[in-house]
Amino acid sequence: MKQIAVIGAGLMGHALALVFALGGHRVRLTDSNPTVLAGAKELIERAARTLIDAGEADASWTSERLGQVVTRHEQLADTVQDADLIVEAVVERIDVKTQLFTEIDRLAPDDAILASNTSNLDVFPLIPRRRWPRAMITHWYTPPYLVDLVDMVPTPETDPAVTAEVKAMLEAMGKVPVVFRKFVTGYVANRIQEAIALEVFHLLDEGVVTPEEVDLSVIHGLALRMPILGVIGKADFTGLEMMRLNLANGSYRPPPMTGRSTTLDRLVEAGKEGVRSGQGFYEWQDASPAELFQERDNRLLALKKALRAIKPMVPR
Repeated sequence: MKQIAVIGAGLMGHALALVFALGGHRVRLTDSNPTVLAGAKELIERAARTLIDAGEADASWTSERLGQVVTRHEQLADTVQDADLIVEAVVERIDVKTQLFTEIDRLAPDDAILASNTSNLDVFPLIPRRRWPRAMITHWYTPPYLVDLVDMVPTPETDPAVTAEVKAMLEAMGKVPVVFRKFVTGYVANRIQEAIALEVFHLLDEGVVTPEEVDLSVIHGLALRMPILGVIGKADFTGLEMMRLNLANGSYRPPPMTGRSTTLDRLVEAGKEGVRSGQGFYEWQDASPAELFQERDNRLLALKKALRAIKPMVPR
């Protein structure tokens, strides 16, 4: 059992607090916004109830037990005191993170491990150099109590034993850590998602297909095989020579793209930003955002259970 400090109680922070609690650790949670910190309790309990109802967490995780394991603190000093692992999950702003890392360096134990949840920033230059041997990126995906992938990026000076310790901790909680040799913006999953998004919006802008037809193609074609084979495993099943010829022929290679979509611009400018606004590419007004996110979680859980029984064919 470790003492975990989670800094930032918003979208990712409260969920990470739950993940570590369910993983058998004690958690202290803080946020610079008192309203966000106060609201984290209900969000943690709601996510825990989702897992309990699906049989993914023990029913003993009552509100009282969660309150004992995950404590909320207004002061950073109280949060990081005696911490074994400090998880930074604050806003993606260089100035905010720089100031926070300076404060952590001043307040935290020298032997604490510092892990940033940054999605895109190379945070290593922002972390005091003396902390590098015990610092790294651990980038989670939302919601982290359902999505198991964790990107791990050690600093150029991280002690390999520290990397191994954190990796083992994550694996013990049922997570799937991927250790990078160096920092690269977007890691693997986000870079693939971005490449897919660029092509999708190109097809939409050209009027080749509708949004529904894009999703039908992905759900019933691309995505059906990916949980079983991944990308590289599928290449093996396709045949690497065929893959080589496809790449050489460039049959699917799109024309140059700007990295911008007029389709997206038009929707956002019209206030159609997705589930939270009630409309994006689709209409989402038949249920509240909270109900829709709950339904998403329930369906992800059902898929996870099915995949456990099916088992991917890629060796691990």
